Amino acid sequence: MRYAMAIDTKKCVGCSDCVVACQVENNVPVGYCRDWVTETVDGTYPSLEIEIRSERCNHCDNAPCVRCCPTGASHIVEGGVVLVTPNKCIGCGACIQSCPYDARYSHPDGHVDKCTFCLHRVKKGQDPACVSVCPTKCMYFGDLDNPNSDVSKMIAKRKYKTLAPEAGTKPQIFYLI
Repeated sequence: MRYAMAIDTKKCVGCSDCVVACQVENNVPVGYCRDWVTETVDGTYPSLEIEIRSERCNHCDNAPCVRCCPTGASHIVEGGVVLVTPNKCIGCGACIQSCPYDARYSHPDGHVDKCTFCLHRVKKGQDPACVSVCPTKCMYFGDLDNPNSDVSKMIAKRKYKTLAPEAGTKPQIFYLI
């Protein structure tokens, strides 16, 4: 089992419903977020292309945040989900610095926090909060090892990219292009 997410950059409108759902579901402190929306513009006027995408922890197979954590607070659990155990985290920030996706933040309580793929929901058979509220249905989640999962089907039929492939992290977030 290998959890992954695919996000359709042609359907995302940048509404930030995913961000708000995550903040509410995971009791994220005001002013912080586990996911966010980015917008990139390429080209020269009048031939411009815009890409809007929801970003978060990439739950990497080769996670530098896990390798550099001195206490083992950052770790990988079943399904390939990268988690942080708050009471083991000393807040040193090594994991924040090692993440090529800027996906972690220092929680006001003194530990590092990040996206968990809403593993508490997934274990109950639900989608992560961000996926469940998306009005354009541009987010797909599931087991990459299951060819019948939504994410596997989308990856099989569409072109996609990952962010910072040169980092060698083997991210599990795929952007459909």
